[in-house]
Amino acid sequence: MPLTVRPIPTLDDRINDIRMRTAEIVNDDILPNERNLWRSAHGGAVETEPSVIDAKQLREEIKQKVRKAGLWAPHLPQEYGGMGLDFLAHAYMNEVLAYAMGAAALFGVVAPNSGNQTILLKYGTPEQKEQWLRPLVEGEMESGFSMTEPENPGSDPRSLTTTAVRDGDELVLNGHKWFTSNGNAADFFIVMTRVVDADHDPATGRGQMAQLIVPTDTPGVNIVRGVGIWGRPTSDHVEVRYENVRVPASNLLGAVGQGHQAAQDRLGAGRVFHCMNSIGQMWRAFDLMVERATTRTVHGGPLQDKQFIQGFIADSYMDISAARLMTIQAAERVARNDRGARTDISSIKVFVPAAYSRVVDRAIQVWGAAGVSSDLPLSGMYLGARTLRLADGPDEVHKVLIAKHVLDRYATEGGWDFGN
Repeated sequence: MPLTVRPIPTLDDRINDIRMRTAEIVNDDILPNERNLWRSAHGGAVETEPSVIDAKQLREEIKQKVRKAGLWAPHLPQEYGGMGLDFLAHAYMNEVLAYAMGAAALFGVVAPNSGNQTILLKYGTPEQKEQWLRPLVEGEMESGFSMTEPENPGSDPRSLTTTAVRDGDELVLNGHKWFTSNGNAADFFIVMTRVVDADHDPATGRGQMAQLIVPTDTPGVNIVRGVGIWGRPTSDHVEVRYENVRVPASNLLGAVGQGHQAAQDRLGAGRVFHCMNSIGQMWRAFDLMVERATTRTVHGGPLQDKQFIQGFIADSYMDISAARLMTIQAAERVARNDRGARTDISSIKVFVPAAYSRVVDRAIQVWGAAGVSSDLPLSGMYLGARTLRLADGPDEVHKVLIAKHVLDRYATEGGWDFGN
């Protein structure tokens, strides 16, 4: 079933044009080829060498079409070959892109490279941008993001214990990370660490947070394994030990003490984009569910006439509508630097993945056995939705943040204005 996109009257013509042209490529070039596009990337056992070549060639052809249409790399400024979209326009584009699994990669938005590009743009020196950002944008390099530690709770980034000790003009990095993204392909990692002096006494403090650019071929960067996820024996999210890794102090990304803020800059925007992605995939799951309900006959009548199925359709419509409106409100507040944005970001981070899970679960139920097969994208969506309840902070942490923000507002202003 193709994606149905119409102009939104409340949006300006520019954003509507981007949405419509994005949808055209998704419908014409990506959805009809969806199973073949990612054949080599998924490592299918029955794959043959010609099919690998064809898949790669097809991906490159679509990328060239995207570039020609002026839709490449919406998150990057024009001087780096991107569209230079503002935050809100990018969010609306993400919703359309996410309808087709993996489509964002064909538009130049590939995690973690896209997040690292954004941080390099904001915090990088001119020399760092030339050495790391430009090759990353031009596809000559790959990158990873190395933050989470197995011994410390990911819900509390301030608990990180990886350290970079100053030694003259160098920093000596030691630590243990896992779920370091794109670890097998990366030419460099951006590592969250604490920077301390050589005579540092842990009893007086643990050092200030910073982000450090670490080439992966540096001695002491030891990839232990690709962490298995959802029953798969391995993945490109790796466990890595940094053992006396020496890098120039000039590889610090931003100032010492800015590391936590840089991470929040990355994750805050990423949470909104993840939610817009989730809405696009919920939209796809909803379309698939309705398609099945209107074409399948069971027990002597159309599936759509069964009240259980009608309940699924109604519940999913409400889930998607609520999730979408909440996310758009959050995106608008981020775009205008509204102080309520933090509360809204936490709210959608909790609500949208849960709604996404419910919508996909209903679609799987309507499709029956086919719903969990590789013939449909629903199983991948289902696992992705569950993972999002942990990624970028677990639900429980965000609920605590929401409550704190609300209580602070009541204490200082006597109430909460939901209309503002």
